[in-house]
Amino acid sequence: MEYRNLPDLKSLATLAAVVERGGVNEAGRALHIGQPAVTKRLRTLETCYGISLMQRKGARLELTPAGERVYSYARLVMDHQSSLLGDLDSLRAGENRLRMEVTSSIGEHLLPDLLLQFADAYPQYRIESRMAYTRRIQTHLATGLTDMALMEHAPDHPDILVQKWLDDELLLVCGKKHPLYGSGLIPVTELQELSYVLREPNSSMRIILDKALQDIGITNIPLVMEVGSTDTIVEMLERGDHVSFLPRFAVAEALGDGTLYHVKIEGLRIKRTLWIARTRSNLDNEVAEAFINILRDAPLSDTH
Repeated sequence: MEYRNLPDLKSLATLAAVVERGGVNEAGRALHIGQPAVTKRLRTLETCYGISLMQRKGARLELTPAGERVYSYARLVMDHQSSLLGDLDSLRAGENRLRMEVTSSIGEHLLPDLLLQFADAYPQYRIESRMAYTRRIQTHLATGLTDMALMEHAPDHPDILVQKWLDDELLLVCGKKHPLYGSGLIPVTELQELSYVLREPNSSMRIILDKALQDIGITNIPLVMEVGSTDTIVEMLERGDHVSFLPRFAVAEALGDGTLYHVKIEGLRIKRTLWIARTRSNLDNEVAEAFINILRDAPLSDTH
């Protein structure tokens, strides 16, 4: 690798600032440099890559196709830089921390208890947790932006180690106002006659559900609404007359108190696994090992 031909961090940050702030002057103010310095850094970046990164359309500067790719790279570099600074701050402070990401359903229903148990058992450690979509979590794991994740779909990447965590199942559920409340087994054919509120297409839950239905020849169901929160869907079902497919762990309490009802489907069970995923570049993280101990011992490991 020719290290002398690599772009410098300031030039990449300048490109990102121009795109995100909306222009050269705005980027200069954000970076506390003049307009000529911004222009010079952009030209340096273009010289480094040997291709035009921005083009003028009327009064605006826009990214070229090559510029779009370099901007995506610049954004990733900025994220890595921010993460590195956080790591170094933790080292200076003598802290042991874990950067963890989870899918939203796990974050809403399982993570709070786990974090409380962890804080009680390991007060000397610190966890920074965020919720994200599976694809974004996989990217962060593979590039070292996060250390560990709890996921509803196993990532397939050579730089990610995956371990089985919990068995779960997507259940068809409804509230007390629905005609199916308290019913027996329904045929698969009836699924296409119901009215659904589901998670959004990018969610792990929806990806697994869509594939399970496609496998039995169902490619379209009456969808009334897509909602980005499992908790919100539960509340809508309790108050309305729609149905949804939701994780067993997310509706266990509502099923237990009778607020929701599990509608069983003849010949269809959507079983799945929840996963622990770790970046291979940080497998010796003692905070991760401590948290995995909590995961293994936690009473919520029985989602049934």
